Amino acid sequence: MAVPKRKTSKAKRDSRRASNFKLEQPNLTECPQCHELKASHTVCKKCGYYDGKQVIDMDAKESKAN
Repeated sequence: MAVPKRKTSKAKRDSRRASNFKLEQPNLTECPQCHELKASHTVCKKCGYYDGKQVIDMDAKESKAN
């Protein structure tokens, strides 16, 4: 029966477990209105459209910022 010869250190154990962790690239889609890349299922930050409807009035938002 196989048994470990030495106790595995916490650092060795944790580094082995952490080696499989990788960040996933976010899913980006093209906005059908302005053709900018945007995150899926979110309002476009450039034109304010979501699901073919204007949700945010970008002209009012732009004038408010100035």
